[in-house]
Amino acid sequence: MVVTRRLTPGPVAHRPTNSDRLAPDCHGLDFFEIDTSLRSLMPLYMPADLHAHMLPHYRRLGRIAGGRLDELARICDRHAPTLRVRDAFGRDEDAVEFHPAYHEMERIALSEFGIHCMSRRTGVLGWNDRVPPVGKYIFQYLFVQSEFGLMCPISATETSALLIERHGDEALKRRFLPGMTSQTQGEILMGAQFMTEKSGGSDVGEAELEARFEDGEWRLYGDKWFCSCADADVAMLLARPQGAPSGSGGLGLFVLPRRLDDGARNAYRIVRLKEKLGTRSMASGEIVFEGAVAYPIGEVGPHANRGLKQMMDQVNMSRLSHGVRAAGMMRRCLNEAMVVARARHAFGGAIIDKPLLRRQLMKLMVPTEQALSVILHIAVQLERAEAGDPRAERLTRILTPLLKYRTARDNIAVATGAMEVRGGNGYIEDWVAARLVRDAHIGVLWEGTSNINALDIVTRAVGKAGAHEDLGDALQETLDGARALPGQFRGELSGLVDRAVAFAEKTARDGDEPLMRTASSALYNVASATLLASEGAALGAEGGDARRLLLARMVIDHRLRPEDPLAGRASDAAIVDALLGTDPVGLDRAHTLLAA
Repeated sequence: MVVTRRLTPGPVAHRPTNSDRLAPDCHGLDFFEIDTSLRSLMPLYMPADLHAHMLPHYRRLGRIAGGRLDELARICDRHAPTLRVRDAFGRDEDAVEFHPAYHEMERIALSEFGIHCMSRRTGVLGWNDRVPPVGKYIFQYLFVQSEFGLMCPISATETSALLIERHGDEALKRRFLPGMTSQTQGEILMGAQFMTEKSGGSDVGEAELEARFEDGEWRLYGDKWFCSCADADVAMLLARPQGAPSGSGGLGLFVLPRRLDDGARNAYRIVRLKEKLGTRSMASGEIVFEGAVAYPIGEVGPHANRGLKQMMDQVNMSRLSHGVRAAGMMRRCLNEAMVVARARHAFGGAIIDKPLLRRQLMKLMVPTEQALSVILHIAVQLERAEAGDPRAERLTRILTPLLKYRTARDNIAVATGAMEVRGGNGYIEDWVAARLVRDAHIGVLWEGTSNINALDIVTRAVGKAGAHEDLGDALQETLDGARALPGQFRGELSGLVDRAVAFAEKTARDGDEPLMRTASSALYNVASATLLASEGAALGAEGGDARRLLLARMVIDHRLRPEDPLAGRASDAAIVDALLGTDPVGLDRAHTLLAA
């Protein structure tokens, strides 16, 4: 017989160990309270009544994002959804099963805050109208600092409702919009966009999914290759009506319900879920359509099809949401890196005092702050565009793909840099850095690769719409209105705006594809530098923190100026010290540093 001795645990005196030397992370922090950049900019971009009304809600979400939501997101990343193809009786079911943590995240986002519907109906969070874009995108920005994957179905639900609202007939609106704008669990209809096919990819015109008009209704035959939110209740998709011509002009836009009027499953199957690098919490799958009933949006048929043009409304809104998500993820990465840098001691001191690390932290801070300025600015322009302002519509047209293109790429570099700051632990899945790196990479794939967005910017927004002229004029007006800007600095920025706009125009005119990404980056960087400078000047003139003036300087010097790697450059250590410090930078000090 084996006798097992049980040792009764008693109190153990705490002894310092090596684990006490590990730097903390951001879990448990208030993500709104620690974001001094966001809090300082909100009064510049939000009407006073909206700001006052939403402030308690932002504070509440900031606490949830840094606490419970962060816990749930970690759980869901470890427990990906699974597909149950059949039930116990052998009946086809195609049920996507999620961990309970995912449903709790849905409750927070959809029922508690109504992020998916606050801009599609009145009354969410007690606001007496539809929440303007700037108000909504701040919620998205805070939420994705903990959970990125769920923001895909949240955004897809809103943008699908927008398409039905904008292009659907009254019957479609009555059928789908109440559920898509509900905050009641069990009644909410989640949306999706099924676009990608094996034959097409970014070349949507090659899509082969066929729509046939049979017995008085449209039915779909074929498959879609990459369907995010595969379990959606309502999906928007492009299909080619039987007899329609090839190319994008032959595609019609359809609404696909998961269940029919009698509650039966529609005739399509989720054949498998994708095993993905990131966004593991959200289900992406391959779908085969076997005569699924779908409802057309607008006129479809062998001849008249405007499906892709209609779908682009959703694509553009999704691109903007992607930029917001990238901005939020970069903020989380920057915050994680700063927590490590301030807490970790090595080689005789705090690592935040090491010159090379300070340089690396600036590479994280600059694109993070650029993105925040641009998303807030676009949100204001979008509201004006939706109110009928044609100039704001053109500005939104060019700024949205610029934001999507640049932030998707910057997010990867920032996430990787933040992982490096934490060191080896950043590569370990116990910490958030690894997930941020994995999730960041989807940004360059969803809603158009970097090349697709650059082509859209230069060949269409610039070459066809002439929106670069509106952008240049608007940026010059912003500089003219920034009274507290030093004259020489204003002139320098003004000249760079003119050069970037002229370069984009020449690139479009010449059809010079190899330069289109360069031209797009230049437009984004001059736009963000101008916004940063005007924000810093405005805040400084009010007696606040003018450090965004210094960030504009960093964008100019490090993202717009040519650099000879063998020549070295003048030290910007004083500006770096000011930006990494915790004390506000007054306007006079900012002017002095700019002139140095």
